[in-house]
Amino acid sequence: MSDEKTPWYVLRSPELGNPLQEFCEACNNKGVLDKKTKELLMLILASAFHCSHCIEKHIQAAMDAGASKEEITEVLLIAVGEGAGTHSLHGQRTFI
Repeated sequence: MSDEKTPWYVLRSPELGNPLQEFCEACNNKGVLDKKTKELLMLILASAFHCSHCIEKHIQAAMDAGASKEEITEVLLIAVGEGAGTHSLHGQRTFI
């Protein structure tokens, strides 16, 4: 496991928490996507889920992985655009 503080879910449910933590670490550190791409994707998700702490964390991690401020701005705007479309469609379906 990582050097970071042990997550709460590992402490309270190690039989499920440890495999989840290992899976998350594999997603972050293995696979064909480079670290910058992964951080930009996680930033879009953090934005979509409205997690301020996660947004800050992934902005910094994306910059550390070589993302420019322009790239970060673009992915945040993509998240805004996709979110607006989703909310609009939900509103349309609810209203009509």
